[in-house]
Amino acid sequence: MADTTTETEFRANAYSARGTARDSIALPGELFDGTVNMPVMHQAVKAYLANQRQGNASTKIRKFVAGGNQKPWKQKGTGRARQGSTRAPHWVGGGTVFGPIPRSYAQFVPRQVRALARKSALNARARENAIFVIDRFEYDSPKTSRLKALVDKLGLGEQKVLVLTNGSKPNVFLSGRNLPTVHVMPYGDVSTYHVLWSDAVLIESDAIGYPMTPLAEREDADAKHSAPSRATKAKSPAKKAVKAGGAAAPKAKAAAKKAPARAKAKKSASGARTKPRTSKKKGK
Repeated sequence: MADTTTETEFRANAYSARGTARDSIALPGELFDGTVNMPVMHQAVKAYLANQRQGNASTKIRKFVAGGNQKPWKQKGTGRARQGSTRAPHWVGGGTVFGPIPRSYAQFVPRQVRALARKSALNARARENAIFVIDRFEYDSPKTSRLKALVDKLGLGEQKVLVLTNGSKPNVFLSGRNLPTVHVMPYGDVSTYHVLWSDAVLIESDAIGYPMTPLAEREDADAKHSAPSRATKAKSPAKKAVKAGGAAAPKAKAAAKKAPARAKAKKSASGARTKPRTSKKKGK
């Protein structure tokens, strides 16, 4: 039976793109009115899954199987049953009877039924308090760790998360492509199947007609992250100089100690070379 119980108002928790909590907002009553129609959702999901099938399964009937044009043996006199072809269905390697052939599994669902099913799915998630509103997704470049940090900060790390953006945003899509439990798509392309697949839905505020001004935390956060790195880069040459100086001092002392020993060794070697060589005369 269809559950058409209506709620007075649905509210959703709002967050920034970095997971900072904001004031909760009221979801639009035109879409979130509490209607949950189970039969319609079942019809929409069944049609969606059927439309994903390619229908490429194919078998050959006996006239398409190669070989078998000649009678395997004569009609009479052998004592065996009469046979006309080895490609008959009861022969090994023969044709298939009533086998699958390429076909279309497509199912058509009226536009109004699809809209009602999607509305019912969103209302079902709203009843579970599984809808979160994000002020705005603005990614200058794809960054998987950034989207994963948002999901983890909302406590949805082990759940299936559906991210709905306001229009097509390739950088956000590429950021969630490597996350197996996160699916990113435009709000206008979402279907009943995708909403019911997810455990939580993150919707961009502009997509539902409730624009929110993004917080100024992004620049502050970037400045905080960039400042230590610059400081460490500035300190690194000084540290290298200190390390180099500290390492050079013991080496210089050791070289000074070894210098007299090396000088003595050289003198002894030179004196040994200057001594004349004496030869013994053989007696007559």
